[in-house]
Amino acid sequence: MPRFVRSSRRALRRSFQALMLVSVLALAPMTWAWLDSSDHRVVADTDGWLGRVPSSQAALVLGAGLFGGRPSPMLARRLDIAAQLYREGKVRALLLSGDNSRKDYDEPTAMRDYLLAKGVPGGVMVLDYAGFDTWDSCVRARRVFGAQRLTVVTQVFHLPRAVSLCRTAGLDAFGVGDDSTKQWAVTTYASATREFFATGKAVADALVLNSEPVYPGPVETSLRRILAQPGAPGA
Repeated sequence: MPRFVRSSRRALRRSFQALMLVSVLALAPMTWAWLDSSDHRVVADTDGWLGRVPSSQAALVLGAGLFGGRPSPMLARRLDIAAQLYREGKVRALLLSGDNSRKDYDEPTAMRDYLLAKGVPGGVMVLDYAGFDTWDSCVRARRVFGAQRLTVVTQVFHLPRAVSLCRTAGLDAFGVGDDSTKQWAVTTYASATREFFATGKAVADALVLNSEPVYPGPVETSLRRILAQPGAPGA
């Protein structure tokens, strides 16, 4: 066999091996999140889903954007699920975590106003104005607000990352996800594609760098006060 043919085959084999290695490394964060959260999440509105959700101290609702100052359809669905968890006695409080990095954009307040209009009492809601990403929301839930057990509410595509990050942050976390592909397929698929890259960043933040939140404190007592009331889960 001519030497140049053998060299070409070696080069192709090495290129293939390199491609496989890159593929494995790229998929590793998604695989970690999926496996780590596999026993700790459920899809809302499936048969018997509420019965599979354990009681916890609070529902952690993660921000998902505003349209004209109101919750986006995805965020509204998260809030509807959180309200249902509260009414069914699965959680005592609602921790609304979102972006308020500028005066004209206030996710937590919009989330609160939406829930107030749905009849959820204002006294059970706690607002985290510095939930700039999922890792920050999880870390702040434990360090700033003193949560120990949470039910994370988001969309299905985001659920493995959200649950795994909260568990890595030291929370006993379970997750409920909305299968939003039924209503907003294009938006959901675009977000799911983004999730591939976001999970890689999440692994770096949580497992490699152990990154601090943008705003790590100070400690707030609002959630603790709600949980200290008689009959609160985990009180």
